[in-house]
Amino acid sequence: MLSGGSNTGKPVRVLIVDDSALVRKILSEELARDPEIEVVGTATDPYVARDKIVQLKPDVVTLDIEMPRMDGLTFLRKLMKHYPLPVIVVSSLTKKGGDLALEALESGAVDVMCKPGAAYTVGDMSVELIDKIKAAARVRVARRTQTDTPAIGQTPIVRSTAMSRTTYKVIAIGASTGGTEALTALLRVLPADAPGIVIVQHMPEHFTRSFADRLNQLCAVEVKEAANDDTVMPGRVLIAPGNYHMLLRRSGARYYVEVKSGPLVSRHRPSVDVLFKSTAQTAGRNAVGVILTGMGRDGAEGMKMMHDAGAKTIAQDEASCVVFGMPKEAIALGGVDFVLPLNQIAQKMLRLAEEE
Repeated sequence: MLSGGSNTGKPVRVLIVDDSALVRKILSEELARDPEIEVVGTATDPYVARDKIVQLKPDVVTLDIEMPRMDGLTFLRKLMKHYPLPVIVVSSLTKKGGDLALEALESGAVDVMCKPGAAYTVGDMSVELIDKIKAAARVRVARRTQTDTPAIGQTPIVRSTAMSRTTYKVIAIGASTGGTEALTALLRVLPADAPGIVIVQHMPEHFTRSFADRLNQLCAVEVKEAANDDTVMPGRVLIAPGNYHMLLRRSGARYYVEVKSGPLVSRHRPSVDVLFKSTAQTAGRNAVGVILTGMGRDGAEGMKMMHDAGAKTIAQDEASCVVFGMPKEAIALGGVDFVLPLNQIAQKMLRLAEEE
């Protein structure tokens, strides 16, 4: 079903669910600053939220995980089964919480966010949350059952022995809203000797470590949260840590990553543009670029630079995207060679990496 805000010009109606009065107050005040968002109510726990969802019919719900009477994860699963609509988890993402947030995404949440805290100023948080809410309002949310399974099979792709010619090819991937599920589907079908992969997925600190650890358990390739000076090599996937930019560098025949702080780029840190632009400069025609589902235009300029430097580039098509924002902008700039559904991207990027 198509839930959330429509294109009628009406504000996106938001319900805030959190047991903390302070968090409810902060979120309400920050969201009220945007004329395209209307906070229609708040709820202290899932039982109150259930009644207000029926009464107020919000377009988007922000949901805490740890709450009294019923935890947010249990409520989310019930909501996706009986009354599906876009949900953004807003939680204190400690290492433990990061795992819970991953479970929330697997249970149907559209996105996750950090609560205001040491890692995020309230200003940074509110800008990002507003973007995520507007994106969530356009997401198609399907009713979920216990038997729901990913659309893409889990059988690894069979590779040819020609891989030896592409040892030093690099695949750079960028994603945002809906990207965690897309990346899981994409990486799970890769063989253990896939080319080195570097990824920027818009997500907060700590969450990236949990996400990488979870993928590492599911995939034939090694997946880890990137650390400064990590080598990019066949069979390894490096995910940019939340709140840090990641750049591709080269020393002789060795590719490695530089992880550093810095200002927001294209409204994000980590930024896909930062990764893609450094890949264009460092790897040129020895790279393959992939841009997946996400709101906004982060990565569009970087992908055009990669394309102009001789790299082959792929964008996810509109039908398989949760939000067709980032791919659409990259296509509009003329930086995309192939537009493909998600279930065809893995095979295509491997074939491109094998080409001389």
